[in-house]
Amino acid sequence: MPRTSIKIKTKVDYLSILDGSGKVDEKLDPKLDSDRSIYLYRLMLVARRLDERCINLQRQGRIGTYGPCRGQEAAHCASTIVMDKDDWVVHTFREPGSFYHRGWPLERIIQYWGGYEEGCCPPEGSHDLPIAVPIASQCPHAMGIAWAMKIRGDNHAVLCYCGDGGTSEGDFHESMNFAGVYNLPIIFLIQNNQWAISVPRKMQTASETIAQKALAYGFDGLQLDGNDPLSVYVGTKEAVDKAKKGGGPTLIEAVTYRLSVHTTADDPTKYRSDDEVKKWEKLDPIPRYQKYLVGRKILNKKLIDEIEADVQKEVAAAVERYEAMRDVSPLDCFDYMYKTLPPELLRQREEFAECLQREGVGKGH
Repeated sequence: MPRTSIKIKTKVDYLSILDGSGKVDEKLDPKLDSDRSIYLYRLMLVARRLDERCINLQRQGRIGTYGPCRGQEAAHCASTIVMDKDDWVVHTFREPGSFYHRGWPLERIIQYWGGYEEGCCPPEGSHDLPIAVPIASQCPHAMGIAWAMKIRGDNHAVLCYCGDGGTSEGDFHESMNFAGVYNLPIIFLIQNNQWAISVPRKMQTASETIAQKALAYGFDGLQLDGNDPLSVYVGTKEAVDKAKKGGGPTLIEAVTYRLSVHTTADDPTKYRSDDEVKKWEKLDPIPRYQKYLVGRKILNKKLIDEIEADVQKEVAAAVERYEAMRDVSPLDCFDYMYKTLPPELLRQREEFAECLQREGVGKGH
């Protein structure tokens, strides 16, 4: 028998609506109404200003290690607003705008990075999972929720965030495979910020795109400009609508860039050039979207200044509330671990308590 080619159904599109200078493709522009447009702009600004404040708090020793989102605001803010309240959103740790939109108090996000257990608790009644730092560990959880939805016949969808580094993990591929086999209502949104700590995207995979990985699992992949809020919004909405109609999963690769450090324990100057960062700074999603909204006469200087002042005030108030909550004991690290402490940990707790008393350390330290 002669060798023949296997015909494989492929569908990987690229979507870009708003270019780097703020010029829009009128045919693709979703033309969000003024209220929604301003809300999205403000949401991205909240993420940016909270991000900046958390870096300062970490440098001052007022929270622990922090993972910034600077440059990635469009990727998570424009996608999360597509989801309904009863849809599920499964986060990593670089989506403060999404947490805020989903009802998380800003101080709770700060609490997480301050090392307080309360920071892990989603708001009562929310359809969110806690912050997930272990790479791609959230993907099977998201897939499981989507599977439960299908079994129950719920007309909802799951949005699961992941990073480009996460696509090298088995958890990611197992979740993709299962989602494809069972045609689950889930969207895997990969924030391809070009670096998995110090490992560049080109060393993560030999694939031309991350989006095409969907093809191996039997569903659609979409690559889009992750620094363009309009592209993210449209691409995510199409995927969510399809999932809710029984069309199955979608893998979205949002091409973006981490303008800041991986975490505050990282020094990116060791592995990437200033020229690379400057190139991506020109594509910063916030001034890009601002220019577009000014062009549509939705924003003007007066309103921009008012939003900025309001956001700064809200972030400052959240920091104050966080500081007022710090009435906790270092012994909590033992008390939340087991209902009944094993003898060895009980001994350690007693020894630690004696040390704290001897050094005069109490709550709030």
